[in-house]
Amino acid sequence: MSGQPALARWRRRLGSALKAAVVLAALLVWAGNQWLVNNTEGYLYTNWSKLPDNDVGLVLGTSPFTGEGEPNGHFQGRIAAAAELYQLGKVKHLILSGANPDARYNEPLKMQQALMALGVPAQAMTLDGGGARTFDSVVRARRIYQLDRITIITQDYHAYRALFIGKKIGMHPVAYAPVGEESGPAFRPYLREVLARVWAILDLFLLDTQPAASGEPEPLRLQPG
Repeated sequence: MSGQPALARWRRRLGSALKAAVVLAALLVWAGNQWLVNNTEGYLYTNWSKLPDNDVGLVLGTSPFTGEGEPNGHFQGRIAAAAELYQLGKVKHLILSGANPDARYNEPLKMQQALMALGVPAQAMTLDGGGARTFDSVVRARRIYQLDRITIITQDYHAYRALFIGKKIGMHPVAYAPVGEESGPAFRPYLREVLARVWAILDLFLLDTQPAASGEPEPLRLQPG
C-alpha cells in the first residue's frame, strides 16, 4: 500500500511535465510562425501594379483537384495569378514547379495545360518536376536554374514560407497573391502550413536539408522581348 502514494505523485509529476512540454511546444510553434511572417510580409504583394517586375515567376505546385475530386481553388488561383502576371508583362517566363512522382500524377504538366488554355505560350514555361516540397521548389530555383530574383506565385498564407526559404538561401524574392482570391485557406491546409513553417526553419538552420531532386545547373535562357 505504501507504494500507491508514490505512484500517484509520480503520475501527477508526469502529467505536469507533459502539460509543460505541450505549452512549450505551442509557444515555439507560435514564435517560429511570428518570426517567419514578420520577416517576409514586406515582400508579399496583393496588387499587381505595386509588384516589382522580374524576369521569372515561380508557380508553386498543387493538385488540380481536392481529395474529394472537386476542383482545387488553390490550383485555380495560382494559375489565374500566373497568367495575369505574364499577360501584364510583370514576368517574362514561368517555372512550374511541383510533384511528378509517376506518369499518372504530374503537377507541372497540369499547370502548363491550364496556363496554355489561358494564352500563355509553351515556350514561356519551364516544367520542374523536382518540386515535391516548397523547400525543393525554391532551392532548385536558386541552385538548378541559377536565379537570384524571382516572383513566387501562390496563396498568401503559403507565400510567407516560400519567401522565407528564398531569403535565407540568398535570393531576392517577392511573392504575388491577389486580393479577393476565392481559394483562401481552409482550416486543414492552414494548420498544415503553420507546422510546415516550423519545419522550414528546422530545414534551414538545424537539419542542413538538401532538395530531394538535385542535379546539374540549368540556367534559363529567356527569349528576348
